[in-house]
Amino acid sequence: MSSNEDGDDPAPEAPVRKIIHVDMDAFFASVEQRDNVALRGKPVAVGGSSRRGVVAAASYEARKFGVRSAMPSVTAKRQCPDLIFVPHRFEVYREISQQIRAIFRDYADEVEPLSLDEAYLDVSSDKAGLGSATATAREIRARIRAETGLTASAGVSYNKFIAKLASDQNKPDGLTVIPPGKGAAFVQTLSIRRFHGIGPVTAAKMEGLGIYSGADLAAKDRTWLARHFGNSAEWLYNLARGIDHRRVKSHRPLKSLGGERTFFNDLVSDGEIEEALAHVCTVVWDRAAKKGARGRTVTLKLRYADFRTITRARSFPRPIEDGAALLAAAQAILAPLLPVEQGVRLLGVTLSKFEGAAERQEAEAPAEDAAGDLLSLI
Repeated sequence: MSSNEDGDDPAPEAPVRKIIHVDMDAFFASVEQRDNVALRGKPVAVGGSSRRGVVAAASYEARKFGVRSAMPSVTAKRQCPDLIFVPHRFEVYREISQQIRAIFRDYADEVEPLSLDEAYLDVSSDKAGLGSATATAREIRARIRAETGLTASAGVSYNKFIAKLASDQNKPDGLTVIPPGKGAAFVQTLSIRRFHGIGPVTAAKMEGLGIYSGADLAAKDRTWLARHFGNSAEWLYNLARGIDHRRVKSHRPLKSLGGERTFFNDLVSDGEIEEALAHVCTVVWDRAAKKGARGRTVTLKLRYADFRTITRARSFPRPIEDGAALLAAAQAILAPLLPVEQGVRLLGVTLSKFEGAAERQEAEAPAEDAAGDLLSLI
């Protein structure tokens, strides 16, 4: 970034920052293709192929068929009959992730990993003396390719929100720079479905209100947003204007990771509850897989129609290995609670007691599931 790229045009008094978001391209699948020449150019899914299996990652060849992470394996195979499933190797992914983070530390003192395959870097101080954040991002990507044989995409901007959007703009193996003075305009060209933190249900609600793009969102004032989106109004107002004052924070140990879902209509039947449990477990395992986090304790949370809330936990001698094992553990905890005497309005699953050095992700905004309920990191 040049000197006029320092700062946040929507808020002149905001701290001066230069932020890079680095995101590895189809990380797990790319590692498998790197290490097995027979997989190169083929549609690959990392995960189990069993009936209860879940896709942890998909190669770009598989993504062309609509295969994506957290998708049930049977659905993925239906969409891509030639899909090749390979078992995960989290130890290998963690080792490569540590190698990549060592590269990051040569360029930034503040590095915030979001998962094994992505991180924010604050390069405002120009630790490597390269003259600009853009030059720094180029060198980081070149070193990752040279030292790991993998590609990474990067976004460079004056805050975290825009840097993350930018890293996804020219994937795979791309670099996008959004300087101050251009941030709001960039955000306003995008579909609101691209906004990190706006899930499918909130997006659908916005579209029902005539908001399809960042520009549509920017046209709404705080009062209107508060009327329709409550406490999220200020956050949405700022995002539409490219404003984000969050600092890059170095990682801290991850203590727990989970998701919960609040239902529009209370669940009554065993089948409805079990189906919802499977959905939440899929989302939680997707997050755990991305972080390389393997926990030994599973906690189930139920909130009934009268708002009475209970939690039940079970610990295991060995870490949960995959999505099917997480679901089986959660089902075992749920079984004694069925049938329910009254409807269930919220269901959550948490994984904890992690093995190894997992990292904590700062909650940037609530993540939302496709049925309309907040799934937040715990």
